[in-house]
Amino acid sequence: MGTINERIRKVVELSGLSKTAFAQKINVSQQYISKLVNNGTPSDRTISDICREFGVNEIWLRTGVGEMFAPLSRAEEIAEFIGKTLSRGTPFQQAFISVLARTTPEEWAIFEKKLLELAEEMKKTDP
Repeated sequence: MGTINERIRKVVELSGLSKTAFAQKINVSQQYISKLVNNGTPSDRTISDICREFGVNEIWLRTGVGEMFAPLSRAEEIAEFIGKTLSRGTPFQQAFISVLARTTPEEWAIFEKKLLELAEEMKKTDP
C-alpha cells in the first residue's frame, strides 16, 4: 500500500467505524481524519494513537513494511476470542465459556492430566 494516507484509509475501513467514531476514539475531529485519508500529514501523536487504539503495527503504518496489525499477546488473543464469543457466539460457545469460568483449580489439573494422556495416545496412532 503506497502512502500513509492510503494506509490510514485502510485502518478506518477495517475498523468498521464511521470517520466520526474513528476520530472520537483517538480524540481528533472527523475533518482531520477526512484530511488524513486524502493527503494530510499525521502527527506522531496521531500515528501513536491509531496504533494503540486499533492494534496497528506502527512500522507498517509509517512505511507500509511488515504486517498491518501488531501481533497479539496470548492474553490479548484469549480476551479478544472470549469477548467476540460472548457477544456473537452460539449458545453452545457461550455456555462452554461459562462452564470454563467456573472450573476449579482441581478440575483444571484433571483437564491437564487427561489432555496430556490424550496427546500420548494420539502419538501412538501417528504413522
